[in-house]
Amino acid sequence: MTKETKKIKLDDYESEILEAYESGKLVPSESGVDFQAIARNTIKKNQKINIRIADNDLAALKRRATREGIPYQTLIRSILHKYASGFLKDTVNP
Repeated sequence: MTKETKKIKLDDYESEILEAYESGKLVPSESGVDFQAIARNTIKKNQKINIRIADNDLAALKRRATREGIPYQTLIRSILHKYASGFLKDTVNP
């Protein structure tokens, strides 16, 4: 393991993946899908919006973002993207 990975606590599955990667057992996908392009397009910023949000909700989002180690705007953008893409489901009104 590298010094950076020693700082992160991995579960058994993640450790197995890391070990396979470091030993060269993982091979590139032959699907032809450009995952880097997908990732770039996912995080592309196209428009600015302004919204009003309750102070306590914003504080909670900032705390979560801090725990995740990301800016709170990135967390909000990720949540909105996941919901719009159908990856984040409404559990109250499915």
